[in-house]
Amino acid sequence: MSIEWYVVLSSLLFAVGAMGVLIRRSPVVILLCLELMLNAGNLALVAFARMTGTADGQIFALIVMIVAAAEVVVGLGLIVAMYRNRVPMDVDELSELRG
Repeated sequence: MSIEWYVVLSSLLFAVGAMGVLIRRSPVVILLCLELMLNAGNLALVAFARMTGTADGQIFALIVMIVAAAEVVVGLGLIVAMYRNRVPMDVDELSELRG
């Protein structure tokens, strides 16, 4: 399979994730769409690493996965804090979390 198919699939996954971030209002769905976008970038990095025969893209993909894990921890912590404070789960109304 050539690299073009991987890049096309990566582009489609990124577009679906971007549309989810722009359209949805639930913080959980937005986090999932962000993860989808990061995984699309990882797919492209690994495909280009395979094409060039080096491990650089795979190393960058591993770093992106670590950053994504940290993002999920912080995001889920914020969502739990919102549920505890009975804040409405709408992204447009998040101004109530200001100190």
